[in-house]
Amino acid sequence: MSGASAGTVAAVDLGATSGRVILGHVDGRAGTLALDHVTRFANGPVRLASGLHWDLTGLYRDLTAGLAEAFRRDPSAASIGVDSWAVDYALLQGDRMLGEPFHYRDERSGRGVEAVHGALPFDELYRRNGLQFLPFNTLYQLAAERESGCLGSASSLLLVPDLIGFQLTGARLAERTNASTTGLVAVASGEWDDELIERLGLPASVFAPLVSPGESFGPLRTAVAAELGAPSGIEVIAVGSHDTASAVVAVPMRAESAAYISCGTWGLVGVELERPVTTDAAREANFTNEGGVDGRVRFLHNVMGLWLLSESVRWWERDGERIDLSELLAAAASVTGSVAVFDADDPRFLAPGDLPGRIAEWCAEHGVAAPRSRAEFARSIIESLAEAFAGAVRTASVLSGVDVETIHVVGGGALNELLCQRTADRAGLPVLAGPVEATAIGNVLVQARAQGFASGDLEALRALVARAFAPRRHEPAASRTGDASLGPVRRT
Repeated sequence: MSGASAGTVAAVDLGATSGRVILGHVDGRAGTLALDHVTRFANGPVRLASGLHWDLTGLYRDLTAGLAEAFRRDPSAASIGVDSWAVDYALLQGDRMLGEPFHYRDERSGRGVEAVHGALPFDELYRRNGLQFLPFNTLYQLAAERESGCLGSASSLLLVPDLIGFQLTGARLAERTNASTTGLVAVASGEWDDELIERLGLPASVFAPLVSPGESFGPLRTAVAAELGAPSGIEVIAVGSHDTASAVVAVPMRAESAAYISCGTWGLVGVELERPVTTDAAREANFTNEGGVDGRVRFLHNVMGLWLLSESVRWWERDGERIDLSELLAAAASVTGSVAVFDADDPRFLAPGDLPGRIAEWCAEHGVAAPRSRAEFARSIIESLAEAFAGAVRTASVLSGVDVETIHVVGGGALNELLCQRTADRAGLPVLAGPVEATAIGNVLVQARAQGFASGDLEALRALVARAFAPRRHEPAASRTGDASLGPVRRT
């Protein structure tokens, strides 16, 4: 650890639709925090004969090019941290990756669900791992993998950010916040659940040792350092490598009275706790207990998120037409009268494809008038997400005992003013929007604390965020579409 009071670190932040490399400049003594956006690159699925995969080889090429540019800009950068989406993994035999990782939206996971629940009822599984049911959680993917025979050929398994860490350093380690999303970590201990792994017929030998945010993966491999133009001995620091874990670090909130929504492709809606909640009520509400930085618990529910809008736009653009998202949202805001409010958690919306058609299908099944124009579809999506967000905040409050007074929206969704306002309206609570780059900021802050550029607990780190990135406030207002506000969110 450096004894300096100020310095720079490099954050690699990989999302489901794009990745970025950002330099973070932190001076804990002066209380300053600033970001330098180095590069952004596309990410997305590739459909091969075997199914839907990630192009991790291409992603690694892009992120290392971004890191090389980062070190050209600032050769003094002290460390690197990597975060990404959760649950997806690569299998390795020695140093060789056995194919590109499957995408969590691949259809194979359904077979795994049946196999896992046949061996272990979900209520027992929830008591052990504390995770909400999502058909793509890692343990379901691995059950499907076991049937294919590939798992028996692997000597190790690494989640996406741990795989990047291995390629950079040669160390096989598993960061805890992301490992907690696999379903194979005991919610009570935060360690691999060896008994569960055995009951599911999975090879315990493939799971790497766990490390906590702030610990080191080790120095860059010599060849990698030379390729990046990085100083000799620079380390990769484990951050909250599940992107939501990093994002929550950067929510400028008072955890005892706030809820957060980390909104991008997914909307992760919840509260931060000291201890997990694994009651029957939490299981029935499909709330999850995921690991957070400094041993905190992210008690949250996954909502489908802005995927509903981005995939609808992609579908409309499939014949070459270009849609301006800002213009579409402006048209959506101008829609008068009521629009359909559908169940944003309906599993039919998970797979890529004709989401507008599936929304219309849902409306027909439920006797609701379907949207007729693209503006109405966009407004329907916004209203449905706002309803789901407000409802999830309410449920989180009831289940956890947190009296929610404010809702913080971070990530790309913080830029969507209509979504933030309608969430405030439907929840009856103020919404504080920002920072947009919360995930990268949380990544930077965990590294900075490890390097001595910042100090203190999460509250101290959040104070740095609050000073550097003032949120935009949305006060709740009476409904403008004819539907009454859900009323304020309070514990009952």
